[in-house]
Amino acid sequence: MSSLTQKRIQGFVTQNAIYIVLVVLIAGIAVYDTNFLSITTLRDILLQSSTRAIIALGAAFVLITGGTDLSAGRVVGLTAVISASMLQSQDYPRRFFPDLPDLPLLIPILIAIAAGLLVGLINGIIVSRFSVPPFIATLGTMVIVYGVNSIYFDMEPNQSQPIGGLRQDFGHLGTGFIGPSGPYSVPYIVIIAIVVAFFVWVVFNKTRLGKNMYAIGGNMQAATVSGINVAWNLMIIYAIAGGLYGLGGVLESARTGGATNNYGNMYELDAIAACVVGGVSTSGGIGTVPGVLAGVLIFGVINYGLTFIGVNPYWQLIIKGLIIVAAVAFDIRKYLAKK
Repeated sequence: MSSLTQKRIQGFVTQNAIYIVLVVLIAGIAVYDTNFLSITTLRDILLQSSTRAIIALGAAFVLITGGTDLSAGRVVGLTAVISASMLQSQDYPRRFFPDLPDLPLLIPILIAIAAGLLVGLINGIIVSRFSVPPFIATLGTMVIVYGVNSIYFDMEPNQSQPIGGLRQDFGHLGTGFIGPSGPYSVPYIVIIAIVVAFFVWVVFNKTRLGKNMYAIGGNMQAATVSGINVAWNLMIIYAIAGGLYGLGGVLESARTGGATNNYGNMYELDAIAACVVGGVSTSGGIGTVPGVLAGVLIFGVINYGLTFIGVNPYWQLIIKGLIIVAAVAFDIRKYLAKK
């Protein structure tokens, strides 16, 4: 084999490593149990991965700027509780707001997303205006948001009871589908995730905000010198990320049929891991929507597939950890090679 051919093969593997890993992972599980290769399995994986994909896309905004967001999971929990508390059935005996009339479905959803957007905006202000490192800023808001959510969740008459009895129209948003009942139906939540992914792709690739985002992540000082308003762009980026976390929280509540203040716990780590495995650079400036979605699917296949074949959940954690470490090591190696 000639050196030119070897370089081409190496280049192909490097550029498409994430997709190769996904195919190998699916093939490996399918060899162990051929029943894994079915439309039902694909549908279930997509259904479980949809909210995670929306949250990961939000995290990608921040990571590409060279930052990180540890508040994502707690924002998911807050927005899940807010939406669920306002969308309970009138005949449910333990309503969060006993005297609240039935609101149009869209109003509580928009309120919850706005709450997520507000938290993201606060993160952006702390990072851009007060020059607090993103890790510290979002660590602080993570704790604050959990505290605020717990106080809200503990209000009379709920007193920290799991919120249930959700309205049928809200539950249908998370569990409804288009098409005939069965494996060939397409869940609404998957369609929403696809629409969000397309929106994020447009922002990343076709807008000034997207170009500024990559420039800031590539070299913040150079971006400032070139005339980019870094502070303003960071505030918008963090706000969009918070809004996506909020949407993820709403859909997670609708999908599961309830909410507690502990919803979303550790989701931020899963989102960051999916982004890193999907090729979003920990140094900033690099990342694509298809890569993030592939990263989410890899963890979806791991969670669903290894459970499908009966692998101990603790081994699943070990495998996920090894994949994350390998992805970061590969990212750092590429970064050092460029230098």
